[in-house]
Amino acid sequence: MTHEAAQVTPANIMQVGLGFWASKTLLSAIELGVFSELAAGPLEGEELARRLGLHNRSYRDFFDALVALHLLERKDGRYANTAETAAFLVRSSPRYLGGMLEMANERLYSFWGSLTEGLRTGLPQNEIKSGGQGLFETIYGDPQRLRLFLGAMTGLSMGAAKGIATLFPWEKYKTFIDVGGAQGGVAVQVALAQPHLTGANFDLPVVQPVFEAYAKAMGVSERVRFLPGDFFKEPIPPAEVLVMGHILHDWNLSEKLQLIEKAYQALPTGGSFIVFEALIDDDRRENVFGLLMSLNMLIETPGGFDYTGADCSAWMKKVGFSETRVVHLAGPDSMVVGVK
Repeated sequence: MTHEAAQVTPANIMQVGLGFWASKTLLSAIELGVFSELAAGPLEGEELARRLGLHNRSYRDFFDALVALHLLERKDGRYANTAETAAFLVRSSPRYLGGMLEMANERLYSFWGSLTEGLRTGLPQNEIKSGGQGLFETIYGDPQRLRLFLGAMTGLSMGAAKGIATLFPWEKYKTFIDVGGAQGGVAVQVALAQPHLTGANFDLPVVQPVFEAYAKAMGVSERVRFLPGDFFKEPIPPAEVLVMGHILHDWNLSEKLQLIEKAYQALPTGGSFIVFEALIDDDRRENVFGLLMSLNMLIETPGGFDYTGADCSAWMKKVGFSETRVVHLAGPDSMVVGVK
């Protein structure tokens, strides 16, 4: 046996294979409101368990597992949020990400149990499978679920939004529209960083009150308005810069090309189209989040898939964009910029 062979361990295999243990521990903590309960300050384990309605047998291992996962801190028997969980997992926080994870707990956790079937059939494994409505109908048909989802998209996209607001040459332009901009995370960050711009969020009418409340709270409602519409049924409104974030991966290739074409038609010569996603690296080896997100699109949609920067650049050039470039934003997210 070589020295190298002797050093081989199953640690990575076991961590990945049993990764759902840690995942469900976090998801249950969010569902139970652990982090929100600790927002006011540290609590003894017994008191925290009493407030959450947990059994005496379970709570100590549960809370200490969260400590070991670096999701809680413990000192002198009292549990407290970490800096990250205080910022992103307390429901009253403006950066609350839990809406996305609540949806993961409520819907995706069970649907991913059918991944093997999805891999064999190529068919969605969500509500559609049992004759129900699809992802967007399910979310957009429930006001509370929609509000959580839209807020979660803002939190999830915040790093990318701030990157777009500063890394793109906005000084060349005066107007922009975020297509399918949800609560307005990107539009608001762009407006805050670039006071010379006026913009809009083009999304389904049901999103309007959520967007307008957020834009007003962030102090940009005078410069960023809401345009109601459906980007498949209607033309995309014109602007010098169009943004489309976490949109294209929801659709099949012909639908992707249709949306890119519609963006091209809405732009003036010299205008720019910004697409951002958790772009898969061109060699398809590194961006684990992007690759797993593409499998999530298999679970959730009839034809959606994630893609590389090279893929998106090729599609943009196919519909007429003269030049493209790929720019990393934050975490797994990058943007592809196409110039008309």
